[in-house]
Amino acid sequence: MMPQSANVIWLDEAGRTDVPRVGGKNASLGEMINTLGAKGISVPMGFATTSAAYWWFLQANDLESAIRVAIGHYVDGNVSLAETGRAVRSLVLKASWPDELAMEIASFYRTLCENSGKEDVAVRSSATAEDLPDASFAGQQETYLNVRGERELLAACKRCFASLFTDRAISYRQVKGFDHMKVALSIGVQPMVRADRGGSGVMFSIDTETGFNKVAVINAAWGLGENVVQGAVDPDEYVVFKPLLSDVALSPIIEKRLGGKEIKMIYQEGEAKTRNVPTSKIERSSFVLDDEDILTLGRWAVVIEEHYGCPMDIEWAKDGDTGGLFVVQARPETVQVGRDLSVLKSYEIRSRGAVLAKGLSIGDSVITGRVCLIESPEQIEDFVDGSILVTGTTDPDWVPIMKRAIGIITDHGGRTSHAAIVSRELGLPAIVGSHDATQRLHSEQEITLSCAEGDEGFIYEGAAEYDVKEVSLRNLPETETQILLNLANPSAAFRWWQIPADGVGLARMEFVISNHIKVHPMALVEFDRVQDDDTRRKIESLTSGYGDKTEYFVDKLSRGLARLAAVVHPKPVIVRMSDFKTNEYAGLLGGETFEPEEENPMIGFRGASRYYSPSYRAGFALECRAIERLRNTLGFDNVVVMIPFCRSVAEADRVLSVMAENGLERGVDDLRVYVMCEIPSNVILAKDFASRFDGFSIGSNDLTQLTLGIDRDSDLLSDLFDEQDEAVKWMISNVIQEAHLAGAKVGLCGQAPSDHPEFAGFLVDQGIDTISVTPDSFLAVKREVAAAERAHSESAA
Repeated sequence: MMPQSANVIWLDEAGRTDVPRVGGKNASLGEMINTLGAKGISVPMGFATTSAAYWWFLQANDLESAIRVAIGHYVDGNVSLAETGRAVRSLVLKASWPDELAMEIASFYRTLCENSGKEDVAVRSSATAEDLPDASFAGQQETYLNVRGERELLAACKRCFASLFTDRAISYRQVKGFDHMKVALSIGVQPMVRADRGGSGVMFSIDTETGFNKVAVINAAWGLGENVVQGAVDPDEYVVFKPLLSDVALSPIIEKRLGGKEIKMIYQEGEAKTRNVPTSKIERSSFVLDDEDILTLGRWAVVIEEHYGCPMDIEWAKDGDTGGLFVVQARPETVQVGRDLSVLKSYEIRSRGAVLAKGLSIGDSVITGRVCLIESPEQIEDFVDGSILVTGTTDPDWVPIMKRAIGIITDHGGRTSHAAIVSRELGLPAIVGSHDATQRLHSEQEITLSCAEGDEGFIYEGAAEYDVKEVSLRNLPETETQILLNLANPSAAFRWWQIPADGVGLARMEFVISNHIKVHPMALVEFDRVQDDDTRRKIESLTSGYGDKTEYFVDKLSRGLARLAAVVHPKPVIVRMSDFKTNEYAGLLGGETFEPEEENPMIGFRGASRYYSPSYRAGFALECRAIERLRNTLGFDNVVVMIPFCRSVAEADRVLSVMAENGLERGVDDLRVYVMCEIPSNVILAKDFASRFDGFSIGSNDLTQLTLGIDRDSDLLSDLFDEQDEAVKWMISNVIQEAHLAGAKVGLCGQAPSDHPEFAGFLVDQGIDTISVTPDSFLAVKREVAAAERAHSESAA
């Protein structure tokens, strides 16, 4: 034990209220060591210099007045930011340590080495105006890794003091209104976690783009974490559903995205303590974390968030020698926490040019503008204000340029990279990890940057036309009729979490298959039958890393549907089993080998008839395996299965039998099975169908088509296609009555209420249980239903 000191303390002597003494970073580390260690969270023990030590260092070298004068010249506009920062840092670096302070730091270091058995330490800066709820100061001060020996330690500590006056730190404090001479710097010293032999990264306890608060997002790369923070690598990304993490029998990892991870940072001897080296092919094709590590970090995110009472930004590391996981930093998330959740803003692109590049979307807006391609922050004078900044990657030196941009595009980086963090804080849309935007775009080129289409961001040629909608979620009326959402795109699902929907009435499996899986399921079951060499290569590439190609389908489908189910959990989510037509199935990779040509696919080999057919039964088995995993392994037992285009009662029996053979038996584990009502036979024999299914979902598009005998895609007959035709309304009215008599629920998931909110009034009058609509029409339909219910109640009275 060391004697009590005002200048150097052990981290466990600090807590969350000690920001003025040891800065935000060290206060948080001390808080976690003291309070969360008992809950299983591992934080490396260490020591910290205090703000008193910083002021002592400045006073001993008579630096305060000199720094104040230099900053004053900058504030008055007499010298540039670069000149000021350079001058102040030089003053600090040339200063000498007070002997007593130097000896005290060295003594703590020796004790730390004895206790940990390690001489290599990480030396981190922790400012007293850092990691506050409204100011993150992300990456502003320096960290020095792999520091060994007392001389190197003192030199690194002095460089940390100097980093309080980097150009970006001075500029940030000026913008935020902090007095430069009232901010002190503490230094945290901890034993090195051998992440150079393992991995590291960043974790947010909410979705960073939408503010969805039920997930934790984890980024991971091989080696030290600086590459992830700086955006120098494209990391793995894992998304964990927090409400289900408490059940150890479940594995609620709803997304695993493999990153490129082209380089990793490791330790080296010499003046430069770290260096980047290329990763191996195995490392690039492998996930940094296994499922157990992902779940552990997810649980830690929940514990840390609950303790601090706010969303958190957490840095973690995995020791390659021991396999141990550690939290090395935790700070409040500063962007989404200030968002107005009562207002929903959405962007819809009406027309656009060709796709020039893609990457990860940061934010949820759309902008158009001209490119300004800059290779380094030294070219700051070349940047044109109001342009879209395009570059390889960014670090804190880029902040002065980023503040002058309207949008940002980088070749490298993930959602927790510097470019992503700063873009959010500045309120700028950004696309990171585009891989080759600097090669595909050029200065003065007009482009559209779209972050409004889900996790993937798109760069379009020219100025796109788009609409912006902003609606208030305040004072929504209550309705007895439940209003649900139609969802299809897992990547965009989190955008709608603020909508107070009663569930998801239609989750389209086809979108996940066509956009995320891309391969015909039978081409995975019977890969040997696929003869086209190019198709085989594409399938081999997509399924790389899966020993069994069918596992690729089950894994991708279950996780894709999980993102849809997560948005409204624990409310019900009705997942429709695949309802491609044969020409659509044929468009999947390998599909032509397995699909017949039909004259009229719309009423051909589709829906239920496929599920028990020898030509697709094995493919349907994969769909069932995915649903079983979604419900029982990932934990989303709020999922209801729905069978489309079921033509007869006999067919219903055959499908239910095949489902049971594949682990999905109605009533077992509370599994509910619905049937689409889209064929006149479903209405005529509603009582019989109701004895086999738990509910009906009226597909008004197909029901209209088959009731009126009109091809819904025919331009020639488009004026006759009317979901409000009296014959269609008779069908809807009758199935509702028959279903209710049989004790079955009835909903409608067609397009009519979205396009014609007044149609909702008719449905209310008929006593429908649920109406499922597109997210953009939810509010209008909700209000229309409320009005219809009031009118219905008044007329009944």
